[in-house]
Amino acid sequence: MNYQSYYEHVLALLRTGGLLLIDNVLWGGSVANPDKTDEDTEAIRNLNTFLHADDRVSLSMLPVGDGLTLALKR
Repeated sequence: MNYQSYYEHVLALLRTGGLLLIDNVLWGGSVANPDKTDEDTEAIRNLNTFLHADDRVSLSMLPVGDGLTLALKR
């Protein structure tokens, strides 16, 4: 899975002030468990790290369900 590639494509289509919602960012709590190293969990961890470092958006992560990130394009 290449979440970062999808993110870049969507962000290019999003206007300034637009809101992007990303679901499953906590992956049932697996992203916080260092013993979980499967490919899907690592991909979501990498996406979360990438999002956190991206100055093009303001973020809020909501711990509902499997986690929901709100990314507001600056």
